[in-house]
Amino acid sequence: MRGHPEGRPPRGSPVVLQVLPALETGGVERGTVEIAQAIVRAGGTALVASQGGRLVGGVERAGGRHIRLRLNSKDPWVIWRNAAALAEIIRRERVEIVHARSRAPAWSALLASRRTGAHFVTTYHALYGEDLPLKRRYNAVMARGERVIAISHYVAEQLLARHRIDPGRVRVIPRGVDPAAFDPDAIEPNRIARIMDTWRLPEGARTVVLAARLTPWKGQSVLIDAIARLRRPDLCAVLIGSDRGHPRYAVALVRQAERLGVIGQLRLVGECDDMPAALLLGDVAVSASTRPEGFGRAVIEAQAMRRPVIATDHGGAVETVEHGVTGWRVPPGDAEALAAAIAHAFALPEAERAQVGARARASVQRSYTTSAMQKATLEVYAELLGR
Repeated sequence: MRGHPEGRPPRGSPVVLQVLPALETGGVERGTVEIAQAIVRAGGTALVASQGGRLVGGVERAGGRHIRLRLNSKDPWVIWRNAAALAEIIRRERVEIVHARSRAPAWSALLASRRTGAHFVTTYHALYGEDLPLKRRYNAVMARGERVIAISHYVAEQLLARHRIDPGRVRVIPRGVDPAAFDPDAIEPNRIARIMDTWRLPEGARTVVLAARLTPWKGQSVLIDAIARLRRPDLCAVLIGSDRGHPRYAVALVRQAERLGVIGQLRLVGECDDMPAALLLGDVAVSASTRPEGFGRAVIEAQAMRRPVIATDHGGAVETVEHGVTGWRVPPGDAEALAAAIAHAFALPEAERAQVGARARASVQRSYTTSAMQKATLEVYAELLGR
């Protein structure tokens, strides 16, 4: 068996090092924390190496340890130095599995794993751009794990087509949501009231929520266009997400809403510290991404809260949103189709819309829970370790 012959932890207690650029916010980062929780709960040792960020506390509260390393750099010299630093960590901590979640850290982790004999696992989170020369070769490191975890069947199909790897190395493990944390029956009224005050929602407004970081391909401008086409002053569009890295886009969205005469119906609220309550406050949730999402965690979070979801008809949403059953799918970038779907959702009798939401939550509980994602990932580790 590969790994360190001397001083191993007891069998069944793996030492796993996850590597990623930083621990700020997002699906990759939250998934890292959730796997750290699962490793510790299973009696293992959870280590996470990154540049740091706001979710370091989540790793530590889970019982894991964070190691600060400049893994957010794509500089080849820094990647090479990080490989040496990771190799030292692997030897010192007797790491058995290195789990890479992003490309630059993955190159360092691959080199370190080869030097030390640790097992190398990757999670293919998204379809990476290939618009520059040699970009496919740079991206290919995410397909070089002994096991490659794909977050959806869509991602698995794409990585197999692009990188021609042995399908036997690929494991499809969808992202998950905690149905206890995202439970509409557990939300206290004061949580709803606090968000209503924060967002300054008009009394009696019908609310459409889009939760995604502010960046053009997430489709916020498509939703604003759709709201304008509906000509319903009772509708309010709430955009939840940080504009970090794209402040000009946020300004452009405001100007678009002003030009279309719907600025009073738009709320840009930034990040939210209580997403379950925020989603429950929305009557309908929208995922309007113009590029395919690898998975789309915001979709299943809304579904867990029994919110009907309207999503664009590509990528991971094709797997999570069953058209006409748990929500609706529309062509990407089509504001007219999105407006029609929103109008249809609000035209449904309340009981019928509630049934759509109930079916959506049942789908999440059946197929997309955090515990299922954690269990499947631990099984990948156990498979490599022969335990």
